[in-house]
Amino acid sequence: MKILQINCIANSCSTGRIAEQIGELAQQEGWESYIAYGQYAYTSSSKLIRIASKFDLGIHFLETRVLDRHGLSSRWATKRLIQKIKEINPDIIHLHNIHGYYLNYRILCEYLISSGKPVVWTMHDCWALTGHCAYFDTANCERWKSGCYQCPLKSIYPKSIFADRSVKNYSEKSRWFTALDNLTIVAVSNWLNDVVKQSILKDKSLTLIHNGIDIKRFHPVEKIESRFHFQGKKVLLGVGAAWTVEKGFNDFIELSKHISDEYCIVMLGVNDRMKKKLPHNIIGINKTENIDILSQLYSRALVLLTLSHNDTFPTTNLEALACGTPVITYPTGGSPEAVDDKTGFVVEAGDFDKVIGAIRIIDNKGKAYYSQNCRARALEYFDKDKQFAKYIELYKSITNKR
Repeated sequence: MKILQINCIANSCSTGRIAEQIGELAQQEGWESYIAYGQYAYTSSSKLIRIASKFDLGIHFLETRVLDRHGLSSRWATKRLIQKIKEINPDIIHLHNIHGYYLNYRILCEYLISSGKPVVWTMHDCWALTGHCAYFDTANCERWKSGCYQCPLKSIYPKSIFADRSVKNYSEKSRWFTALDNLTIVAVSNWLNDVVKQSILKDKSLTLIHNGIDIKRFHPVEKIESRFHFQGKKVLLGVGAAWTVEKGFNDFIELSKHISDEYCIVMLGVNDRMKKKLPHNIIGINKTENIDILSQLYSRALVLLTLSHNDTFPTTNLEALACGTPVITYPTGGSPEAVDDKTGFVVEAGDFDKVIGAIRIIDNKGKAYYSQNCRARALEYFDKDKQFAKYIELYKSITNKR
């Protein structure tokens, strides 16, 4: 058996790690595992296939910004990928994020339809269901249910400066994605599962598999490096791969005005330009892929704050729980599904009084009051070996039907 996964990145950030860990389990079953990626990759146990060159990415970026044709550039890169797929002849093709300036979905779908190969598509966001955006929460937009037009979010990823092609994009996606007869969709949260049921893909086979993490590597750490002592202050941690207004950057700035001197905010994943915008009581740390460092920061924190205004099912929540750290999250997408009343709080977006109130409750009870329940919840529900084994069973059920 051969499995080929396609994602914008390989073995990096949440979606890249998920694809990597699914590939590892497939190999344990004796399968050959391939991961085709668009932008960048870290060392993988699977066989890696680079799809797009820097030139391909650049042209795709320009077509997106000027013409709002995201997912419709990278023609030659996609044709090269298809030739490689034909050579490998996988039994299952597993899609993840096929947006990200590296792939032409129309050309890919033409091949998938003609080949008749079974396709599993894990939805990590809503891009496949809309005429433009990956998330519609910030605009409270419901046009994706019936037909996008005059997109209120064209200025955010995948950003278009001039054109608004949302009507045509919605039509194109509807045409090509619904034509995939052998398609099984995987939603990573209950929230996204409900969204898909109302979308252009509502008639497709749909299953729910929550994200998982490596609970053996993400675990409570007792010995913390001195650089993470932060002058003995209680740490309110935020973790992001790409900080934007939508991901809560401004919310952390505002929150910093409300906290007392006994606390400090630590934001992981900010770049050097962002660091210059941070007030004195926010410490910015550059992005890291080092899980040992991540585990130390989660363990050092009093609480993880997920103040994102758009998200699907962030793995940062799961990583914090696995390290024994409670989570305070906005009720965004599937983010609240990670916690219960023993492991965190869900507060209304932008209500900083309630955020502070939840922090004080955790602080007054003591982090130790939550830690055991946090770790236990991660072990029970978000162990990658348990969660991603469901993909292997899904693969087997699909191939057995052929």
